Amino acid sequence: MKKTILLILFSVSVFSQKSIIEFDSKVLENKREITIGLPASFEKNPNKKYPLVILLDGDYLFDPFYGDLNYGAYWDDLPETIVIGISQNKNGERTNDSFYDPVDGVPTREGARFFEFLGAELLPFIEKKYPVAPFRIIAGHDITAGFLNFFLYKDNPIFDAYISLSPELATEMEIRIPEQLKKLKRPIYYYQSYGEGDLKKIQKSVQELDASIKLVTNPQLNYKLDVIKGASHYSMVLPSIPNALYHIFQNYRPITSTDYAEKIVVLESGYVDYLVNKYDVLYKNTGIKLPIRLNDFKAIEAAIIKNKAYSELDKLAEVANKYYPKSMLGDYELALMFEKMEDPKKAAKYYLSASQSEEISDLTKQMMLDNYDLMKSQIPKK
Repeated sequence: MKKTILLILFSVSVFSQKSIIEFDSKVLENKREITIGLPASFEKNPNKKYPLVILLDGDYLFDPFYGDLNYGAYWDDLPETIVIGISQNKNGERTNDSFYDPVDGVPTREGARFFEFLGAELLPFIEKKYPVAPFRIIAGHDITAGFLNFFLYKDNPIFDAYISLSPELATEMEIRIPEQLKKLKRPIYYYQSYGEGDLKKIQKSVQELDASIKLVTNPQLNYKLDVIKGASHYSMVLPSIPNALYHIFQNYRPITSTDYAEKIVVLESGYVDYLVNKYDVLYKNTGIKLPIRLNDFKAIEAAIIKNKAYSELDKLAEVANKYYPKSMLGDYELALMFEKMEDPKKAAKYYLSASQSEEISDLTKQMMLDNYDLMKSQIPKK
């Protein structure tokens, strides 16, 4: 098992692409080191577009984020992404980059320039150079985690997801952030965390912010708070990263055994609606469009059979024909429906039809013909 995991991690590191460039910023009037991480499939899929992750404190956040994203993508639990890390710790830049007026609580001086640099200079450069999907994530830690919240102050925020790790919040952020979240007109993901042994000041401010956010009833908000047990202000970062990513991409991963047991098989009806909605929400919220995975088809089929809701197999067949029109999947689902409804004549018809289409997954022509013969043998003789 250990050898297998090592091979997987080696495979991920070999095929992923990481580079460092010196970005000459006119806004900042200096050069800033930028680390760029491209996904494994980048060169093989020139027309594919990828979600974008912008990392403040990229000096130390890049590698853990990039590693988790690549690992999740290997298992198809997370989408492949383009990751951009901004160096802010070479000469103590993060303090100036995050500067705000202590009275007004908004970026000023170097902070205002860094705010403009991100939105008006770096993002356009990245999106012109790389195939970026219309879904942007920003993450930071400590003062940079507090700073990223300033983008929420805009009526139309330029980021779609915010990962705020043990944030040092600016003046009145506990009040302003919830007020802005109430006004959201499109889906926004907001994740924040702190350690159980974190700085008391940070714990207090995040708890106050959490209490206010929980009063926001806007359905466009997807919010989560994590309190990392036994963790300090620094050790809380590593466990928070996968928690944040899986929160943001909760609709991307395949249906799990837990999803099946706790969300699907317990339904009284609407199994196919659950499946379609899962992928529709993913596309609506992140712009990622996926064909419905075959394993997800099988999970929904299993729930339908278990609950004897056989008529829903008709609707599952329609979805199958939409996503896999040349395969036998759609006819197979109809054949299975009629078999379970004890109509061997119609079941035989669709098993025969399925045998003439392309094989898919574990469904084979021989299987369809065998089922056809079985159903034909059960047709009452006149």
